[in-house]
Amino acid sequence: MKAITIRGIDPFVSEKLKQAAKTEGKSVNQLVLDLIKHRVGAKKDKKFTKKHRELDHLFGKWSRDEFERIQGIIDSQRKIDGELWQ
Repeated sequence: MKAITIRGIDPFVSEKLKQAAKTEGKSVNQLVLDLIKHRVGAKKDKKFTKKHRELDHLFGKWSRDEFERIQGIIDSQRKIDGELWQ
């Protein structure tokens, strides 16, 4: 693996890189590598990776009885009607 030294990074850019790396949970080195790979076309943006959190407040709210009742309804709707498929 080759190493590249980048000289002449001013303090403003250095600070912005550190902030961006912290925000993304990466090291500055990994952030810069990702930026370079993306710029030269070696790394593509991931599609369909957005996390949706709108329903998180509902997680874990059903009682066991509610879960069993709802799951029973779902299971009954998943049964294949043999007459319809003949």
